[in-house]
Amino acid sequence: MAGQAHGHTPAAWTGVVISFIGFCVASVFMVAANVAGFWAGVALIGLGAVVGGVMKMMGLGTPKETEAQAAARARAAAAATARITA
Repeated sequence: MAGQAHGHTPAAWTGVVISFIGFCVASVFMVAANVAGFWAGVALIGLGAVVGGVMKMMGLGTPKETEAQAAARARAAAAATARITA
């Protein structure tokens, strides 16, 4: 797993940070019994998802797997399955 970069991109970090701030805002306003503030926090959570998605479309997310990488992954899976069944 250490060789993979799952989530280690500007798009992922930005989306998570915005969503985390939204979660904190919604939590504080829920405890304070402020409905408008709560829904503002929920809107921030959604905004984090949108911003992360837009940044990914702009090329700041994890790149797509190439055909060579997919073939290598399939060969490795077949070799592992052969070792297990043998």
